[in-house]
Amino acid sequence: MSTKVKRRASSRPAERDENEPEDTPVKAAAPHAPLVAPEGLQVFDVGAENAGERLDRFLGQAAAARRFALSRTRLKALIEAGEVRVDESVAPDPSMRLTAGARIAFEAPAAEESTLASEDLPLAVVYEDEHLIVIDKPAGLVVHPAPGHAAGTLVNALIGHCGKSLSGVGGIRRPGIVHRLDKDTSGVLVVAKTDAAHRGLAELFADHGRTGSLEREYIALVWGGFDATAGKVVAPIGRDPRHREKMAVMSGERGRHATTHWRLEEAFGPASLVTCRLETGRTHQIRVHMASIGHPLLGDSVYGSGFKTKAALLGDPARSALGALGRQALHASILGFEHPVTAERLRFKSPLPEDFVRLLKALRAARVA
Repeated sequence: MSTKVKRRASSRPAERDENEPEDTPVKAAAPHAPLVAPEGLQVFDVGAENAGERLDRFLGQAAAARRFALSRTRLKALIEAGEVRVDESVAPDPSMRLTAGARIAFEAPAAEESTLASEDLPLAVVYEDEHLIVIDKPAGLVVHPAPGHAAGTLVNALIGHCGKSLSGVGGIRRPGIVHRLDKDTSGVLVVAKTDAAHRGLAELFADHGRTGSLEREYIALVWGGFDATAGKVVAPIGRDPRHREKMAVMSGERGRHATTHWRLEEAFGPASLVTCRLETGRTHQIRVHMASIGHPLLGDSVYGSGFKTKAALLGDPARSALGALGRQALHASILGFEHPVTAERLRFKSPLPEDFVRLLKALRAARVA
């Protein structure tokens, strides 16, 4: 495999004290103990306080207390498969009620092989350990198999790259996708290789950095200029009822809460370079939010189709570079988080791809001229 391996994890946070040495490693304190993958026989004793509780609920809480990387759904599946015993007898049902003093036992499950195809595709690996892998995704690569993209995806490539090191996310030997980038969005993303990493990263991304360590920044080229240097868009996002392949800003309870922070980096007259930071993670969030305030992304044929005629304002070199880009000008540039197993602070920065850089240079040249 022609895999390009680059370890460029930074142990520096996004902001630091001006008096702190630049190479000082930072290890953020974990809010709780890291998750672990259970091995071998697991035994739990039912106390008086848990008498009358459902088996699946008790096991879910007990596993969480030990920081086991086993979801309640996974435990319920084990019960239904006859893998859990209560006082030496096979548990009949996830809803069975427990008695004080009962002893529950099961063997930590082995992972099943994935039915998804393994493919030998090139990957830009930024960082990898036994628990997770960070990829610099190129534009044009679909993350997960779906109708119309059954093969040639990032998941297929990861199964081929990681092989037996995938220890079983949700009981299946497969990579754990906790966030996605659109097919035509480039940049850095993290994928879990183990159940422990998957559960920890899923918790982190569900919080979207509001209280946890998650940091995500995107670089975008958008149409138009701004009167302010920074701002935020707070608008619910949901499926467009008229065009099911699109998302849209929705009113009331029809959409899900979404917040995007933006910061102006450079102004080019008919276009601007902005940095976007996500506070939520909705499908097409940046593209929908920026379009909703009159600044759709350059090259976005879905949410910026009405701005195609504005390409004439860019000048010939920039217009040609935009045509060569052939996609929305959006790049996931920074991803930072606390490792869900080791609690190490990791931060990755992805450089802009060449086609984005060429467009940026053409816009700067047109501004100077």
